[in-house]
Order: sequence, then C-alpha cells, then structure tokens
Amino acid sequence: MGEGYGYDEELEMLRRKKLLEYQRRLLEERAKAEAEARKEAMLRVILTPEARSRLTNLKMVYPELAERLELELIRLAQAGKLPTPITDSMLRNILEQISRRRREIRIRRM
Repeated sequence: MGEGYGYDEELEMLRRKKLLEYQRRLLEERAKAEAEARKEAMLRVILTPEARSRLTNLKMVYPELAERLELELIRLAQAGKLPTPITDSMLRNILEQISRRRREIRIRRM
C-alpha cells in the first residue's frame, strides 16, 4: 500500500497543477477579451462607421500597424487632443502621414 499512496498523491498534485494552469489561462483569456471589448467600444465612439471599416481592413493586412494606430487614437481621444468622431477621410490623412514617416525613416544598407 505504501507505493500506491505516493503515486496517488503525485497524481493528485499533477491534477491540481493542471487545474491551476487551466484556471490561469482562462482568466488571462477573459481579461484579454474584456480589454478588447473595451477597446472596440471606445473605437465605436471615436470613429465613424466608415472609418472603423477602413481600420478593420487595415487590420487584416497590417495587424501590428492597426493595433498601434488604435491604441494611439484611443490615447489621443482620452487626452482630448483628437476631434471626434474621426471620419474616413480624417483617418486616411492620418494613415498617409504615418506612411510618409515610415518611408522617410528607411535606412539603406550597402
């Protein structure tokens, strides 16, 4: 019986460890989903439907750029430094400015 008892304890420890890991992952996913929902709600206020549509399209092609742009738009709007709602043409102008800056910064290696 001595051997079986140690095995059962070890098995129970592994089960607990797996359960705790599962709970941690579940909490992280829930927190991510809540943060994403808050971000989407803010963007609904900040952007017109057409501008949101453009941002969604941008997200499909350039997800990192779109993510940075979303966070920056939210930050500026919360600071009161951005006229809201942002129209599609205003968003296009912002994207053009970003694209110009990215082209100017490129460094060529020889």
